[in-house]
Parts: sequence; structure tokens; C-alpha cells
Amino acid sequence: MTGLAPVLPRRIVVTAAVVEQDGRFLVTRRPRGVHLEGLWEFPGGKCEEGETHVASLEREIAEELSTGGVVGREVFSITHSYPDRVVELHFFECRLTGSPVAALGQEMRWVSREELRSLPFPPADEELIRRLTTSRDKG
Repeated sequence: MTGLAPVLPRRIVVTAAVVEQDGRFLVTRRPRGVHLEGLWEFPGGKCEEGETHVASLEREIAEELSTGGVVGREVFSITHSYPDRVVELHFFECRLTGSPVAALGQEMRWVSREELRSLPFPPADEELIRRLTTSRDKG
């Protein structure tokens, strides 16, 4: 026994914007060279030290989409363990105050509920996708 404590995966708190407009959701694609590259996600990112969830999401919307956002209620949260990290993910309803621009060069598009089912998302997003695509199918 070496006496060393086991190395625990790092914990990351992330906020994400669920932006729905005219029956479509805004999604972006994770760029090359980052964790989960190539997968689709709801815009957002890591909370900085001492930052509230709302402040984090407002900052991320400005940085990623070059617009402001009004953060509404939290619609879902989940903690998901990946091999190298644990992600605590908070999804919030958001309304954009301007037209979004892919400020970081990321692919961006508006997709219907049905299209959400066909895009590859990170495992941590699966339950939210299920809820979004079943809660209003008839509505």
C-alpha cells in the first residue's frame, strides 16, 4: 500500500441554454479538440469559480452566440460520470435578445423536436432530449 489517496475525477459544473423559437431548438456542435468533440449540445459552458448558474449562462451566451439572453427557469439538471470527469449539468429555459452568431466558429442550427432525436448528443443530455421530444409531441 502506497498511502496515496485515489485520484477522483474532476467535477465540472456546466450550464446550458434551452432556446426554443418557432418550434425549433438552437443547438451547436462541439468543435474538434475538445471533450466530446463532434457531438451536438445546447449552448452553454463551464461555471467559473464563484459564478452563479444564471451569470455563467448569460456570459456563455454572450461569448458563444454574440447576443444577450434572458435566463428563465431551470428545466432539468443531471450529474453524469464520464471516465475522466463528473459533469453537473443545469439546463435553463432561455430567450435570446438578438440574433445568434456562431462566435467561436462552431456549427450552429435550429432543429425541430423530431430532429433532436436524430442528432448525436452527449450521454448527459439523453434524458433532456427524451423529455423535450415526448412532452409536447401532440402539442
